[in-house]
Amino acid sequence: MSPFEHGEVYVLDDGGEVDLDLGNYERFLDIKLTRDHNITTGKIYQAVIDKERRGDYLGKTVQVVPHITDEIQDWIERVAIKPVDGKEGPPDVCVIELGGTIGDIESMPFIEALGQFSYRVGPGNLCLVHVSLVPVLNVVGEQKTKPTQHSVRGLRGLGLAPDILACRSTEPLEEHVTSKLSQFCNVPISNIVNLHDVTNIWHIPLLLRDQKAHEAILKVLDLQLVGKVHREPKLSEWTERASKFDKLKTPVKIAMVGKYTGLSDSYLSVLKALLHASVAMERKLVLEWVPSCDLEDSASKETPEAHQKAWRLLKGADGMLVPGGFGDRGVEGKILAATYAREKNVPYLGICLGMQVAVIEFARSVMKLDGANSTEFDPATASPCVIFMPEVDCAC
Repeated sequence: MSPFEHGEVYVLDDGGEVDLDLGNYERFLDIKLTRDHNITTGKIYQAVIDKERRGDYLGKTVQVVPHITDEIQDWIERVAIKPVDGKEGPPDVCVIELGGTIGDIESMPFIEALGQFSYRVGPGNLCLVHVSLVPVLNVVGEQKTKPTQHSVRGLRGLGLAPDILACRSTEPLEEHVTSKLSQFCNVPISNIVNLHDVTNIWHIPLLLRDQKAHEAILKVLDLQLVGKVHREPKLSEWTERASKFDKLKTPVKIAMVGKYTGLSDSYLSVLKALLHASVAMERKLVLEWVPSCDLEDSASKETPEAHQKAWRLLKGADGMLVPGGFGDRGVEGKILAATYAREKNVPYLGICLGMQVAVIEFARSVMKLDGANSTEFDPATASPCVIFMPEVDCAC
């Protein structure tokens, strides 16, 4: 997955390289997922091909229905019972996120599989939450429900009916808009949840609680009175964190020096770690994105304005972070950033390549090893200070 298109590749504890959404789940829910929790079309087709090669289908014609759809359902049921919170026993509820947009050709086998799965498990065992955008036309300032109506109609045409509508919007939905959505989408008003823009993401669970989204989900899943225990969300920590963030006033500027600065999702985990650290230290994070290529001497002639801006941002930062990356593009710019941090006593954190860059800079500037470099960038360097280590590389 290209970081320019999909953001960072999130790495799980078992080494699985997955979509960044799984990182969000781990951070929000304090759980540990595995590579099997990331279902992809490639994995499903490979599993079906392997079964066909073993003769599991007894020579029958292999088709999308039932073989691909059955494999998707089997995968879900197998993974859904895996413990993820460090405790023994299966989870009480499994969340399945189907990405994309209704009508995407890539999602069709999964839509069909979920339709069959819903019929198999029966009422009270599956709650379908449909997330949709309610845009506002700037010209008239009116919240439009047509995109959601068409999306729900398309979903129903594929055999799935939403139990709950989660509507994204910039402002809270007006009452008549909610009523209209209920009427045309056949979803009770109590099951329409509005996720409008908030000051920080920690307000979202509180927003869901205030709209009693938990009660709607528990009702659909028939979990209202399990063990006759009253279920009220325990969100005191969320409330404290959301309030604490809103009160932050003192800024701290951190320069993020990297290659993929055009898409912030490319460094999402690092960004979230910085955010959590700033809240813990009661500072308001101000992130300055600095393209490492623009710091290089060659940029002063090719793109002088970008070069000046990059150095202005770097020099105005209270600290800098150089994250990981691949390839030699922009490396010299990162080395220049490390030099500036060392000479000006600016706090510097190098992660992966960022730490290698700091080593290279120290070797060149302090140890006076001319041409010191990593063998990744210059295999013929006379002073290799970062080398390939096959003894710890699983691929060797």
